[in-house]
Amino acid sequence: MNIDIIAPGRIKERYLRDAIDEYSKRLSRFCKLSIIEVADEKTPEHATPGTDELIKRKEGERIAKHIKDGAYVIALAIDGQMLGSERFAAKLDDLALHGASHIQFIIGGSLGLAPEILARADWKLSFSPMTFPHQLMRVILLEQVYRAFKINAHEPYHK
Repeated sequence: MNIDIIAPGRIKERYLRDAIDEYSKRLSRFCKLSIIEVADEKTPEHATPGTDELIKRKEGERIAKHIKDGAYVIALAIDGQMLGSERFAAKLDDLALHGASHIQFIIGGSLGLAPEILARADWKLSFSPMTFPHQLMRVILLEQVYRAFKINAHEPYHK
């Protein structure tokens, strides 16, 4: 299975890069993982709602260039479906059983995802009604994808 994570911005914090590297290494035995970083937009201090929408659209255009035809696209969105780890694992297993060999997870920038990206998504996933920093969300997502593969392989990790 091929899994892409598409997200705006570069990870600057060493501890986050280390965690991403660790989960990427762990996932290498289960899937081919690619992390695609697109340029993010700086948000002005007192941005108007119109400016916020323009920023999301610019980031969305950059993200859209990396969405592949035939890939199953999962957008991380606060209004998406919330699942426990077992149900998330079952969802990934079900996708694989039904021929989804390429899954692309989309993480929005600090303002979220453009409406066009949300509309393109095959499914919207939420980890919580809380808002998380988009850089940290990469680590959380990678850990949950790894946990899902471990659950589906009936290997110890999940308790």
